[in-house]
Amino acid sequence: MMRTRLLVICVLALAGCSAVPEITGTPRLQARLAGPTDITLTWQAGDTGHVVEFATDPAGPWTILAFAPPGQTSYEHQELIPHTRFHYRLRPYGGPTSNAVEVSLPPGELDPGADHAWADPQVIRTGPVTTGPRGTPGGLRATIVHANGIRFTWTDHASDEEGYLLESGERVLALLDPDVNAFGIVTLPEEKRASYRVRALYYGPPSNLATQTTGADPSSARGSAQDLGDLLGENRMPAASIRAEPVTTQMNRSVMGSQTGSEGRAL
Repeated sequence: MMRTRLLVICVLALAGCSAVPEITGTPRLQARLAGPTDITLTWQAGDTGHVVEFATDPAGPWTILAFAPPGQTSYEHQELIPHTRFHYRLRPYGGPTSNAVEVSLPPGELDPGADHAWADPQVIRTGPVTTGPRGTPGGLRATIVHANGIRFTWTDHASDEEGYLLESGERVLALLDPDVNAFGIVTLPEEKRASYRVRALYYGPPSNLATQTTGADPSSARGSAQDLGDLLGENRMPAASIRAEPVTTQMNRSVMGSQTGSEGRAL
């Protein structure tokens, strides 16, 4: 069996532990139709990031769409199921972060047949650890497994975290369960150098519910227009003799909706 040589990266420790920002109130969320099956969410920027979630039942279960950084103020939810009611909410999130580690991967391409079992989330206990409310994760280490693989380990000092986030800059790369303190990622070939950290995750109170109902499938409108053209050709009838206004109007609304942009940046 071939053994992969593990190269341990020196940790770039930041001065002390990062301060824990207060998880402030959630801004009011608004939802509007940007097209028959596209919904745009907007809110005011705050001091913390926000988890964007949706459900088809106001009681849940809720599905995470994105972790939006503090500067993001909109999100585009596109190509949804027609004639369906969608409910949305925001939850502010925060928590103490570990030291950062700078990773420089060696040259090389990804081996599609490589075993990635080492990347599975794990809870590793090696001895007594001091824990407490809002404890800061400590001792983050990054180990290069191969040219595109990095395994992270850290010490879980929190007793009440709601999970852990692996972050690179403002991007959330992974959401992990509470107590996890080992996890790996496989990067893209162009992602050879980056800085990483882990965050003990805490949520604030959810926002109001914003609700919208999608319309008809735009592709059905295009199909109807094609069928209409076939009908005109087969029956050799003048175009003016068949009223096609509803189809044309619906297609125009679909095109206008698809051109609506987002003010924010999706992660």
